[in-house]
Amino acid sequence: MTISQNHNFKDKTIVITGAGGVLCGFLAKQLAKTGAKVALLDLNLESAVKFADEIVAEGGIAKGYQTNVLELESLKATRDAILKDFGTCDILINGAGGNSPKATTDNEFHETNLPENTKSFFELDKAGVEFVFNLNYLGTLLPTQVFAQDMVGKTGANIINISSMNAFTPLTKIPAYSGAKAAISNFTQWLAVHFSHVGIRCNAIAPGFLVSNQNRGLLFDQDGNPTARANKILTNTPMGRFGEPEELVGGILFLMDERYASFVNGVVLPIDGGFSAYSGV
Repeated sequence: MTISQNHNFKDKTIVITGAGGVLCGFLAKQLAKTGAKVALLDLNLESAVKFADEIVAEGGIAKGYQTNVLELESLKATRDAILKDFGTCDILINGAGGNSPKATTDNEFHETNLPENTKSFFELDKAGVEFVFNLNYLGTLLPTQVFAQDMVGKTGANIINISSMNAFTPLTKIPAYSGAKAAISNFTQWLAVHFSHVGIRCNAIAPGFLVSNQNRGLLFDQDGNPTARANKILTNTPMGRFGEPEELVGGILFLMDERYASFVNGVVLPIDGGFSAYSGV
């Protein structure tokens, strides 16, 4: 029996944005084992459908939907489609997010003698920064606007946002992503208060460092060896390793499950191997 099968969400509809990605797609497959109906939303329909088909093949209930989390009309159309297929949303997981090379510096520290063509803080692309903030913050706010309307007054209704270690202490090179995730943590607390009188809880997880398609090139060289940045991460993670996708599942299930977390509201749960607790000394 998997950890997911210890939780019963039969007849519940779980909506997951960014579900065409590796991590949220994996999460969708795990949550489907709770008996829930899972709606996988992603801009890449093919990826969302792939994960949904895998869930159905294993006996679960799921469907993929092409959705742009930055467009209200797209979200509303998806909401109407899910309503016909599964009913109204009970649990919303805002998994869409990410960074952009255009909002990332080449250097950790500014120096007066940087190599030529270094992309420093002064060369960060305005459009790239806007993209990162929009994808992470508006990509969480807009789906919540659309789907939370149907969650008001429902028993066990809740929202899970995805924050990050960057929200506690910003990492070098990625100021836009760090700032956007800090905004997600703040927005999570705001939502928890705002919806507290109508039965919707809102919490977040803050994953530590997991290897994904998005960061693999930053963490490992062509021979599969950890890069200098990866070694810094491992040195500052007391458990001395990267996390695995399945290690996020328990925390999310706990926050989702009304039997265990009915009085847990407005928290950001680190799942980070101790990274956020370690001063480096």
